[in-house]
Amino acid sequence: MFNFIKQTLLNSKGSLDDGPDTEEKTRIAAGVILLEAAHADHECTEDELSHVIETLRADFDLSEKHAEDLIELAHRERTRAVDLFEFTNHINNEFSREEKRAVLEAVWRIIHIDGQLEKHEDHFTRKLTHLLRLTHKDMINAKLKAREQIQ
Repeated sequence: MFNFIKQTLLNSKGSLDDGPDTEEKTRIAAGVILLEAAHADHECTEDELSHVIETLRADFDLSEKHAEDLIELAHRERTRAVDLFEFTNHINNEFSREEKRAVLEAVWRIIHIDGQLEKHEDHFTRKLTHLLRLTHKDMINAKLKAREQIQ
């Protein structure tokens, strides 16, 4: 798996549209969104990063090594990107409404993992809700579900 990701990086022309297949692009897009949530308050803690990796492992049935490699690739894509549109657009094209709600729940779990809600995190989730074409009600329901799951 590492060779696949390494080859993807070597062949990348600087866009999510280049290189990996659709399934891997979806994993990368989800990874970027989750990493962005972890960094929304300008600090990514070990707990947040661990939760991102565990979420990717569980949601995409990945080995720990594959999830860690995916996070590395997602981090590079996140650093390269100007905004989240290419990632949320890919998610919108590949995920059902229910799957997008699950992404939003995962984002809220990452945000709530430290027990605090910063204004940047709240703003990020509102922006993400809009980019994923979800409703305010979807956002609130995801927030409440995530809070229950964390406690």
